[in-house]
Amino acid sequence: MCWVKSENERPCLEFSHLSIKDSFRDLFIPRIEIILMMYTRNNLNCPKPLFEHNNSLNVNFNTQKKTVWLIHGYRPMGSIPSWLQNFVSILLNEEDMNVIVVDWNRGATTFIYDRAVKNTRKVAVSLSGHIKNLLKHGASLDNFHFIGMSLGAHISGFVGKIFNGQLGRITGLDPAGPKFSRKPPYRRLDYTDAKFVDVIHSNANGIKFIKCNHERAVHLFMASLETNCNFISFPCHSYKDYKTSLCVDCDSFKEKSCPWLGYQAKLFKDVLKERIKGGPVRTTVFLDTSGIYPFCTYYFILSITVPDKTVMDGFFSFKLLNQLGMIEEARFYKKNKPLCKLQEIKILAQFYNDFANISSIGLTYFQSSNMECSTCTYKIQSLMLKSLTYPERPPLCRYNIVLKEKEEVFLYLNACTPKKT
Repeated sequence: MCWVKSENERPCLEFSHLSIKDSFRDLFIPRIEIILMMYTRNNLNCPKPLFEHNNSLNVNFNTQKKTVWLIHGYRPMGSIPSWLQNFVSILLNEEDMNVIVVDWNRGATTFIYDRAVKNTRKVAVSLSGHIKNLLKHGASLDNFHFIGMSLGAHISGFVGKIFNGQLGRITGLDPAGPKFSRKPPYRRLDYTDAKFVDVIHSNANGIKFIKCNHERAVHLFMASLETNCNFISFPCHSYKDYKTSLCVDCDSFKEKSCPWLGYQAKLFKDVLKERIKGGPVRTTVFLDTSGIYPFCTYYFILSITVPDKTVMDGFFSFKLLNQLGMIEEARFYKKNKPLCKLQEIKILAQFYNDFANISSIGLTYFQSSNMECSTCTYKIQSLMLKSLTYPERPPLCRYNIVLKEKEEVFLYLNACTPKKT
């Protein structure tokens, strides 16, 4: 059997291969060119034009499916984004969708940053024309998810403004700060630009819905798709409050726990809308990551109930022991109040390894330095350990505990006893 390639079939598109020479050339002859590279599961390794020469829609594009638009940012050296092809593959592995890579490398490759900034508006206007054409073919704005990196985040916002905030979702990954920070909403990405806008920002001085380690936004988003980790984030007024365990209450999110960073943030769209009724119109959340791929950490909340005045002033530390005898040390977040004011103490702890089969907890109580008492005992009515990263796992409990100061006690944990109603 012989396969003959049709003469009318167009070759695979390639992302614009530019270099530093093109940035020099742009100093004297500025250019802008926009290429739409369409991927589906039918052409994962061979991107095709979204529209044919006769302006007809590519046969691989399905107007009833979700469409993700990937938009890169400023490229002064003209190089192809190293993450681009992997990002496309991960998205199509996750869901049967259309993926459109917006190649505006000619326009982003320049030594003049202000010129690239001005080009973002031109790119947005051009994209709006293509979108209007897609709508004529039966596509829906609600099915469009724009994912923009750096200047691409603001391009996404400008497209959203053209369509009066009716895009389904915009995700901003490290939105560019220079020329955009502290500007009015019409001059940058804003939460009103789509029905759902989520931003991962590594710079605490810019737009900030999620705080994470520097320049990891793209890779964190990709890791949220590639791994089984739930990147739990905590709604909070400030990073300082988050670091002092003031924002550990995930119960208001019902069975879903606190919001997840990344692609699955969409699962929390409705509950976030419910939370902001009568309050602020956007939610700021924080999390910490590990230093290496896949950047995941595992959050637990330890709730300790003490009788009044039994624990006067001090703090707890704990470690976990699994059924294989391995011990995992925790990273703790500072206590926010003297314990004497609380009957229930909540301690947020972060672990770098997932402990799925916990057998016991090593618990230590430390009294404040001016109230040390080596012979004193401290009573705990109950303690409950719950995974926030995996809320479907049942909590573990222990009841009626007596501690001595600075003496570590390993306690076996069991299923919690239901509270009497």
